[in-house]
Amino acid sequence: MMAEQTPATGMYLYGDLDLKIIEARRLPNMDLLSERIRRCFSPFDNCRKPFVRDNKPPHQHRIITSDPYVTVCLAGATVARTRVISNSQNPFWNEHFNIPVAHPTSHVDFYVKDNDVFGADLIGVATVPVEKIISGEKISDWFPIIGPYGKPPKPDCAVRIEIKFMQCKENPLYKYGIAASPNDFGVQNCYFPVRHGSSITLYQDAHVPDNFLPDIELENGDVFKHEKCWEDICHAILEAHHLVYIVGWSIYHKVKLVREPTKPLPSGGNLILGDLLKYKSQEGVRVLLLVWDDKTSHSKFFINTTGVMQTHDEETRKFFKHSSVNCVLSPRYASRTKGPRQPWHDWHCKIEGPAAYDILTNFEQRWRKASKWSEFGRRFKRVTHWHDDALIKLERISWILSPGPSIPDDDPKLWVSNEDDPENWHVQVFRSIDSGSLKGFPKDVYQAEAQNLVCAKNLVIDKSIQTAYIQAIRSAQHFIYIENQYFIGSSYAWPSYKEAGADNLIPMELALKIASKIRAKERFAVYVVVPMWPEGVPTSVSVQEILFWQGQTMQVMYEVIAKELKAMNLENVHPQEYLNFYCLGNREEPSKELLDLSDKARNSGEVVLTCQEHRRFMIYVHAKGMIVDDEYVILGSANINQRSMAGSRDTEIAMGAYQPSHTWGNKRRHPRGQVYGYRMSLWAEHLGLVDRLFEEPETLDCVNTVNKIAEDNWRRFTEKEFSPLQGHLLKYPLKVDVNGKVSPLPGQENFPDVGGKVLGARSTLPDALTT
Repeated sequence: MMAEQTPATGMYLYGDLDLKIIEARRLPNMDLLSERIRRCFSPFDNCRKPFVRDNKPPHQHRIITSDPYVTVCLAGATVARTRVISNSQNPFWNEHFNIPVAHPTSHVDFYVKDNDVFGADLIGVATVPVEKIISGEKISDWFPIIGPYGKPPKPDCAVRIEIKFMQCKENPLYKYGIAASPNDFGVQNCYFPVRHGSSITLYQDAHVPDNFLPDIELENGDVFKHEKCWEDICHAILEAHHLVYIVGWSIYHKVKLVREPTKPLPSGGNLILGDLLKYKSQEGVRVLLLVWDDKTSHSKFFINTTGVMQTHDEETRKFFKHSSVNCVLSPRYASRTKGPRQPWHDWHCKIEGPAAYDILTNFEQRWRKASKWSEFGRRFKRVTHWHDDALIKLERISWILSPGPSIPDDDPKLWVSNEDDPENWHVQVFRSIDSGSLKGFPKDVYQAEAQNLVCAKNLVIDKSIQTAYIQAIRSAQHFIYIENQYFIGSSYAWPSYKEAGADNLIPMELALKIASKIRAKERFAVYVVVPMWPEGVPTSVSVQEILFWQGQTMQVMYEVIAKELKAMNLENVHPQEYLNFYCLGNREEPSKELLDLSDKARNSGEVVLTCQEHRRFMIYVHAKGMIVDDEYVILGSANINQRSMAGSRDTEIAMGAYQPSHTWGNKRRHPRGQVYGYRMSLWAEHLGLVDRLFEEPETLDCVNTVNKIAEDNWRRFTEKEFSPLQGHLLKYPLKVDVNGKVSPLPGQENFPDVGGKVLGARSTLPDALTT
């Protein structure tokens, strides 16, 4: 699959585009005046050409002309961008890009633009037809630039490009499964490589009581063990000898980590988090906190403003103000919506071994950037206490092994497990982050490419989280299971509002993976669990628009699948035999006290009254992860939306991991390692039982069984009379027909009790706030 023209699917460019934008010639001089204004206001370019000594006489007159750069667009989505070359009508970029593509398009457009003070002016567009590149042959040629009025802006105005396309089905990288390639390990073209000899602990929520979930049998009669996340965090802090580094969106010093201890706690274990960190810092442990700075929260002039997101950032900073704990508030761009905090479902993990040093590198790079701005702000205040050298230099501690000049990053001395150990893990760290949020990325465009970073117009970007999702989906052979707080993407193919800017590939990659399996006559299933509605009030303008984008995303996926089924003469097969969406909910039996509602509850409003009367509520899915074929897991902080996947908006981190002894390639059958146990444990909680059918999620019997339980749970959830649910999994309240059209369930267009359209509504908010 797939760069072919059919009535059913249209033209899709699906694979990898190896592209080099070399140079342009005879570009016009766009504007002398704008160039002079730009020099007054624009900062230095973060992405620049390699240093070349300037041999021109010191007072030679410089010609004021265009500052060109190129953007590459598919189906209206920008997929690559060169740096800006100042004052050149014959710019030489020589920039290389490796671009995963999954776009419905008949041509690739190269927009040549002139950088200006207040945006950019279009010089012209060079177009390469898809028919010319799908053969896979390398093309190297000059392509004419056509101006906005249909003519070249100057005679012989052109851009030189090298381009080579490889279809997914021809790429050996995707043939074996991401954990089973004989030559490559893990995800390719990332900033951090795969680390061997590591250990991973997978956590299901912050705390799972003993005997709460059934046993999940693994390979050789072993049983999946449910570890306690917050309890393990508490013990790790208490046992720290040198450093405790914490980075988080919300770190509240009053949180108590252990409330139901399952093992003896060392001294200090009963303290709240803030006191615990002070306790460790007084022992000489270096404690650093990097907390998101909510710009809407303040504590000035005896006036305390909580902040829109209620992250307690100012409270936390104030709590540690006169202690030896260093707390720095770091800017992060976030949507300003409040949301539910309980009940709550999440995924967590613990990394031990070489990959933990990559987590440390990320913290150090971010700390240096954040502390730089903190120090800049403190220069205007009378401050005597600031640790410019707050970060511990591990290489100076002789009894701690760490990567350095004498020890390579993946040296076996750093391993915590041997490669022949069945419980050994291979782990890789991914990020979405740019040079505005850390210190340490190269400014040279070629050095950035060598480190698998993307150099855009004024930023260096690491978008390896999206890269990891794409490669894992393309390598999947049997099934994919996703839980995520948001599910928005591939807007370039939406039925409407294609220019919303949510251009991440993940939804389209899933749809095209399913389509490829339908064409190959192989079973494949995708399960996606999302919250009933995202953070915020479901009737609010912002949440309604997010739900609208989510509906558009679902619609385009089901349309791709339905068209492929028709193309294969499978009109009687339903798209939901391959792709399904779910949410989580709970319903409690009303007690006598609640049946006799108090006047206070009645005066709280109709929504509160209805919720108390029916005793039903969603379980908020805050998880952000994906399991592929029960052999590979991606887990982290990144939502499936443009904010988290672009790399230039929010700062995110994730990890991808697998056990080499428990892969399809190694076992030649369904693996039964820790990833399998984790997925089965999640399903046991969500579905209320363990069933042999769940061991093979790709089968139609499994899909039908899960859907039957989820649909029955939704019926019980919405009925007026109480009846207990089987587990917590609910079918997402949508109707999908055989043509892939998505619509609300008849009579259930709004969420029960709280209101708000299930498929949302468009608003006048800027798209960047909700995508």
